Amino acid sequence: MIPLPEFSDLQKRAVYIVLASSIAVGSLFVTLSQGKASSAKPIATVPLSVSQPTVLPSVAQLVVDVSGKVLHPGVYTLPQGSRAIDAIKAAGNQLRGVSMADINLAHLLTDGEQILVGTPVVISNVKKGKSSSTISKSSTVLVSINTSSLQQLQVLKGIGPVTAKKVMAYRKLHGSFTLIDDFKKASGMGLAKFAAIKKQLRL
Repeated sequence: MIPLPEFSDLQKRAVYIVLASSIAVGSLFVTLSQGKASSAKPIATVPLSVSQPTVLPSVAQLVVDVSGKVLHPGVYTLPQGSRAIDAIKAAGNQLRGVSMADINLAHLLTDGEQILVGTPVVISNVKKGKSSSTISKSSTVLVSINTSSLQQLQVLKGIGPVTAKKVMAYRKLHGSFTLIDDFKKASGMGLAKFAAIKKQLRL
């Protein structure tokens, strides 16, 4: 066996000091490593924003009936605040040669209203050298009591020029009718006459 060298007391102290220093340095390194790890800031996570679909406000609508001398008579749905001219345009406009002078094109529409385009048929009668004009009556034509002209009112059976003028005067004085039954409040409109034409009336 190879004899182990014997260390002197001084050498042993040196070895102990080296070992102790190594242990101290190792402990310090471990402590510093743990401190750096604990002091590291966590990565901030940014939440994903989910875009919500844009909900457009609903537009109020109204339904009107456009009849008479237009290209496409029928019932149309229009935005609230539409005018009579908008309803006529929706129906394809008036037929060629049809005058709309008796219609208030700027009239503000109401739900359920009817726009009657074109004046009633006028039949000319010649008798004893004098010519006279009478408006043909109808029991099926729908008439708007708020927008109809003097001639359009006379389409209704039992309503002549005198009664039609009274209706126009009542409408001018009191404004538009709010109910169909209010039509009988006009001067010259009796209960029997109103009952006979009620089915033809529209606001």
